[in-house]
Amino acid sequence: MPQFISPAQAVDLIRDGQEIIFNNFLGMYNAEQLLIALDKRFVETGHPKDLTVYCTAGLGGWTIGSPCEQFIVHGAAKTLIMSHYASMPETAQMILDNKIEAYNLPFGAMSHCVRAAASGQDYIISDVGLNLFVDPKHNGYQLNEQSKQELVQEIVIDGKRRLKYKTPKPEVALIKGSSCDEYGNISFENEPVLGDPLSIAQATKRRGGIVIVQVERKLEKPRRPLEVIIPSVLVDYICVTPEQTQIQGIPGTDVHYTGEIPMTDEELEAYAKDHASNKPKDLAKRLIARRAARELREGDVVNIGVGAPEFVAVEAARSGMLSKVALTVEAGSMKGLPAGGLAFGAAMGAQSICTTAEQFDLYDGGGLSICFIGALEVDAEGNVNGHYNPKKLSGIGGFINITQFTHKVVFCTTFSAGGLEIEHSDETGLKILSEGRFPKFTKHVTALSFSAENAHANGQEVVYVTERCVFRLGPNGLVLTEVAKGVDVKTQILDLLPFSVEVAEDLKEF
Repeated sequence: MPQFISPAQAVDLIRDGQEIIFNNFLGMYNAEQLLIALDKRFVETGHPKDLTVYCTAGLGGWTIGSPCEQFIVHGAAKTLIMSHYASMPETAQMILDNKIEAYNLPFGAMSHCVRAAASGQDYIISDVGLNLFVDPKHNGYQLNEQSKQELVQEIVIDGKRRLKYKTPKPEVALIKGSSCDEYGNISFENEPVLGDPLSIAQATKRRGGIVIVQVERKLEKPRRPLEVIIPSVLVDYICVTPEQTQIQGIPGTDVHYTGEIPMTDEELEAYAKDHASNKPKDLAKRLIARRAARELREGDVVNIGVGAPEFVAVEAARSGMLSKVALTVEAGSMKGLPAGGLAFGAAMGAQSICTTAEQFDLYDGGGLSICFIGALEVDAEGNVNGHYNPKKLSGIGGFINITQFTHKVVFCTTFSAGGLEIEHSDETGLKILSEGRFPKFTKHVTALSFSAENAHANGQEVVYVTERCVFRLGPNGLVLTEVAKGVDVKTQILDLLPFSVEVAEDLKEF
């Protein structure tokens, strides 16, 4: 039977040098009250220190001063292993300043590593990340000079080169659930998604570690067996924290994210249209999404990323395609309307939610028909950097798993960034008022998140959609296939590229 204790009592159990594992997805299901207590204890006592933090996504917050990362900012952690750092701005800067050891691994590979650790495996063998930055031949997952551990190795099996990822060795698990019953069984009915809480608890208990779960309430009646996500035998301590929120930074609980109130396709389409952004600063994203959404086909299983790709869901709703495709999020939802902003990872009106590891099984197995995802840089060969900016660390997240095995990959990016100003009307087309200071197309990408060589080998169709033109991946690199009405091909596209591209004989206007 788990013991009921306070967050302060719970973090007193964590010792110096231990490896802590978290179950969360950016701003969702962060054990915020436990993290606040952990930071308070460290600030007051200097302990626990030298912690290793294993987090398959990234801790939420997105703003300076976020309580979820303060224990790292104040010095309690020694080593970070995560897929995403953009939601942790202070931590990201520490990494860029070489103040903390840190690694960046693919979200899906980390999720599968957690599941493997639960069954006692020391590593997983995967094709995820081959020929990309995480591949030892590129060695880009070690984020600074302090970071020298070899977490990924190459291995040859039956003549085929593959990657070997080390699994975590957690000694403490910090998990946020919704409620527990009288026996200490944990359920997640108020959470927008699950993550991998059962595997995390199993992996931690296998090593003799402790599992601490934060919940909103204790129920008087037992849960039905199928409603229990973590059985009480895997839980050591429970902290009841009524003040916890569903999504960090957003008060209350939105029942449309949990499925308590289902939404019809018509309601979802109406919601998408009503809440679509008409801000001038989002015009380029809306134009990109309008063109990108034309790549959708009835019956597609789809993943939509953050930024400009988020607008594709709105365009799908406007065109009546939303009910004809299945939008998914790597956090685990299927169907419905993916959320953006602080709630990214959730979905309104989802018809099912699985664990993160199960969702990545689908993605890695080629289960996605098409994906829409952003890009920081694109080169002449069609390679993409989608995760690394040396001045503002983001992280790979699920990018590799989403793009490496999907049948059609649609990159959505502005032609330039940092001051791009445009006007548009259906009558006159696109007018570029001011170019951005930072070109998105470059001779060589800074980091390799997506490989054109892999795409050719996998038989993928690859499209690059900007506000002014469309490229497709041809046998020898980028091919310019479409130009927006009102745009001059030579002066506003070809002359601005630092390389030559093939121009399609049947160049179209859109």
